[in-house]
Amino acid sequence: MKRLTISTLLSGVLFLTSCNDFLNQEPLDQLSPNEYLTTESNIAAFATDQYQVLPTHGTYGYGTFEIDNNTDNMAGMQPNVMYAPGYWKVGQEGGSWYFADIYRCNYFFENVLPSYENNAIVGNTTNIKHYIGEMYFFRAFMYFERLKSLGDFPIITKTYPNEREALIEISKRAPRNEVARFILSDLDKAIEMMQNIAPSGGKNRLSKDCAILLKSRVALYEGSWLKNFKGTAFVPNGPGWPGANKDYNANYSFKSGSIEKESEFFFDEAIKAAQIIAEKYNVLTANTGVFPQTSSEPENPYFSMFCDIDMEKYNEVLLWRRYNTGLGVANEVCQYGCVGNNGVGTTKSMIDAFILKNGEPIYASPMWADENSSYWGDNNIIHITKNRDTRADIFIKKPGQKNLHTQAGDHGVVEEWGPNITASSVTEKYNTGYALRKGLNPDGKYTNNTQSIVGSIIFRTAEAYLNYIEAYYELHGSLDSYAEKYWKAIRRRAGIDEDYTKTIRLTDMSKEAETDWGAYSGGEIIDATRYNIRRERRCELMAEGLRSMDLHRWRSMDQMITKPYHILGMNLWQEMYGWDWYKDSNSNSILKEGENVSPRSFSTYLAPYHITANNIVYNGYKWNMAHYLDPIAAEHFLVTSSGGDLDSSPIYQNPGWPMTGGGTPQ
Repeated sequence: MKRLTISTLLSGVLFLTSCNDFLNQEPLDQLSPNEYLTTESNIAAFATDQYQVLPTHGTYGYGTFEIDNNTDNMAGMQPNVMYAPGYWKVGQEGGSWYFADIYRCNYFFENVLPSYENNAIVGNTTNIKHYIGEMYFFRAFMYFERLKSLGDFPIITKTYPNEREALIEISKRAPRNEVARFILSDLDKAIEMMQNIAPSGGKNRLSKDCAILLKSRVALYEGSWLKNFKGTAFVPNGPGWPGANKDYNANYSFKSGSIEKESEFFFDEAIKAAQIIAEKYNVLTANTGVFPQTSSEPENPYFSMFCDIDMEKYNEVLLWRRYNTGLGVANEVCQYGCVGNNGVGTTKSMIDAFILKNGEPIYASPMWADENSSYWGDNNIIHITKNRDTRADIFIKKPGQKNLHTQAGDHGVVEEWGPNITASSVTEKYNTGYALRKGLNPDGKYTNNTQSIVGSIIFRTAEAYLNYIEAYYELHGSLDSYAEKYWKAIRRRAGIDEDYTKTIRLTDMSKEAETDWGAYSGGEIIDATRYNIRRERRCELMAEGLRSMDLHRWRSMDQMITKPYHILGMNLWQEMYGWDWYKDSNSNSILKEGENVSPRSFSTYLAPYHITANNIVYNGYKWNMAHYLDPIAAEHFLVTSSGGDLDSSPIYQNPGWPMTGGGTPQ
């Protein structure tokens, strides 16, 4: 897909792509707005085309369940360059600085709003209003993606002619908190215009509540960022903030009066929005705590919610995507849920985050002391989740369990006897030894190659519970009765002691900080209450694609600037290395230290990136402050500057990054 950037406009690249990117021509071939954007059905179709920006299962791989790759939760076969300073470089062109999708929204508003206000659109007025609301939602979503990637960003609400001065003018970056306020404003419009239930499509289409939930997410994100990055170049008016060097931002002042008040504003907005959803959807999907091994066993609704073909019946699901092989829309979630999750392994850190059912962290429990309550250790993956949070028990795979209740398809596996840690292909590789079955439908027919049609959840109400708890604590330093109610509801569903204060009392932050990045903000270990709120979020939203967002807004990677972090997996060298699973027909071990597994001299735990010395993170993940934001590619400075002087561009680079292509952070 060709992305519309200021530089493509300035260089005169004007054409329409097969993906309907809007450049400097009218969309939808050569139809004018007067011919096309004048009926309810066409406006609905225009809005429908924007759904592609939402994160859903793609055709290949483990779908959205592998988006947490490149965090402390999950690790793929190849590490990300963001954890190897010097390897992530400024691009020559492209990158996160683009406007095609935003242009598309603005084109819509320019041509539809006047007609809507004049009652000139043919169709049901309420439905038309809803579809306009969807477009406000999508513009907000698109801007949120820019906020996460780039921070400060131009706020553009209309289309502009292909004239150099006009396009340079709209390259001016608004301070990040102003971008966040703009997003909330668009979401307020979406909330006002959208219906509680979409005119058509059920929960495959946006509703008012989706916008409210996203509002809580955005507000929590920005409130957290401003609080945790205060005093750095990553917030407006912070020391070294590059925006201060541009005259249009030089005298910026916060609408709330200070960065502290601005952060409080966003937390308050997050609280109010999250509470609306949490109170309206005050019953969570039931969890039996059991992963059924046969079709005759009682269904576990909570497990099924993530792997069902039709997710419409789950009150907790606000928005989901339907798949249909007859329409050529399918995925591979089930075939990769049967094996190693497309080579994206779950980490020891993620596994260790799950507490015991009695509310104790694993290190607080006398190991093996009680059959029904104690921690059973990690020397054998078979009992890794024994007596623990049922979210771990139902979603983390163990050898000998049945993945499927019916005959496997051509890419399915009914039962595995051990994780294949020596494979070289993503179709077989267990990168860390740990893998998940979240999203795995037990009907074997869905494990035929690219024949899975399990739905894809985009928004669910449990997030609102978590958003409220965190935002309230960040704002007030304590929890109110609503936060307590929501936290207990989540723990109750997980089958663990509702008394979260017990877990807090038993939490040893020095132990948590050994593996969990969320134990840090700005390189400092946080308090136990704040940490356990983050822990709850981590466990509930495991493999749902929000971990990277959370770690960034928490500023949870600073500690790796001075102390490298090694991704670890299962406890290979204590016991499991001797399994017959890891022996050939002559009873010789197939495990080759330094060739297909990490050496036992390094750690008893499998370290997938510490196998061969040519791995860019062989000596551990490292961090550079600049990596909290993406660099802006060199072309964008070049085409908006005068006489080759990059400093004359209205665009400024993100903190730490140079303006030249191929450059690395200083």
